Amino acid sequence: MIRLDDEAATLALGAAMAKRVRAGDVIALSGDLGTGKTTLARGLLAALGLDEEAPSPSFAIVQPYEPPEVSIPVAHVDLYRLDDPEDALELGLDDMRGDSVLLIEWPERLGDALWPDALRLAFERTADGARVLTATVPSSWEGRWPPT
Repeated sequence: MIRLDDEAATLALGAAMAKRVRAGDVIALSGDLGTGKTTLARGLLAALGLDEEAPSPSFAIVQPYEPPEVSIPVAHVDLYRLDDPEDALELGLDDMRGDSVLLIEWPERLGDALWPDALRLAFERTADGARVLTATVPSSWEGRWPPT
């Protein structure tokens, strides 16, 4: 578990992860509203070169970023509005994954379709207002997690 005391700590973790990501990676971000999923994504995207603050992709569902905007292609995905895992098939995430990093908020909306090699990060609030991050680390992330 990693304790994230504030927004700056969450942004910093995203920035550290940016040094470790590769095309084909899937990072699944779970947790209640306001627990830090989008903040972590913003830290990662900023460290990859995005100049402006990344918007939440809640309404677009998929927000792609391509070089030269970022150093490696990233698809920031928010599945909150999906009602059925079958709806995700229309998004073409399998195709995007080939040459991009997939940052997926609300991955539980995929049901059993989440890739088994996804890095799963679950955010929870603590009583004092901080966040605790629990990681489920697949073999594809061994040696890359936790980022330093």
